[in-house]
Amino acid sequence: MAKRYEVHPESPQPRMIASICDDLRRGAVLLYPTDTVYAIGCDLNSKAAVERVRQIKRLANDKPLTFICPSLSEAAQYCRIVDPTYRLMRRLIPGPYTFILPATKLVPRVVMDPKRKTTGIRIPDSKICQAILGTLGNPVISTSAHFAQSGELPDVNELPPYEPVDEAEFFDRLDGLVDVIVMVQEREAVILEADQHYQVSTILDLTDTDPIVIRQGLGWQALEETGLL
Repeated sequence: MAKRYEVHPESPQPRMIASICDDLRRGAVLLYPTDTVYAIGCDLNSKAAVERVRQIKRLANDKPLTFICPSLSEAAQYCRIVDPTYRLMRRLIPGPYTFILPATKLVPRVVMDPKRKTTGIRIPDSKICQAILGTLGNPVISTSAHFAQSGELPDVNELPPYEPVDEAEFFDRLDGLVDVIVMVQEREAVILEADQHYQVSTILDLTDTDPIVIRQGLGWQALEETGLL
């Protein structure tokens, strides 16, 4: 049975965040809320935990994993960011965007795309995520925890529609798969479906001169309105 924490979305309790980070340092796999969907993750530097995340999501070793960073300066340690890319990212973060970028040597091989040597990075607009990242001191793996209509966790690249699942059932389904569940405190039960609160992120491939939209998700309309593409 997973250990559960109820964390305030605007003022995450420091003691709870510290306990969550202690679990992550011990190799725990975490279910946690982001500014898009709930995500399954672990400490980026825990190889055994990363492999467990792959098993949970049924991902082959050649499927890259995304991770979250607290800031653009932190992200620059894990990926190569040229000036035009920096300007684009600076306009969009923090927010519901995943950026595909060339990986540096700090990115574990078990996480990156083995052929392209790229990695996916998010800088989420979530105080819970930011509190965990600030206390842990390492990036955290972030792969979506939606259920497909089959009732199983979908492949990381699967798109909606998803099966509507109420919050209690959602946590119960994942209870035996993860070690730690972070729940949002003081929040009414909701339906976890593909609405504006539970959409996947918009994915932008920034490995070349011109950005390429890989997936339209939350934040896509705002991105169109900026005229950055």
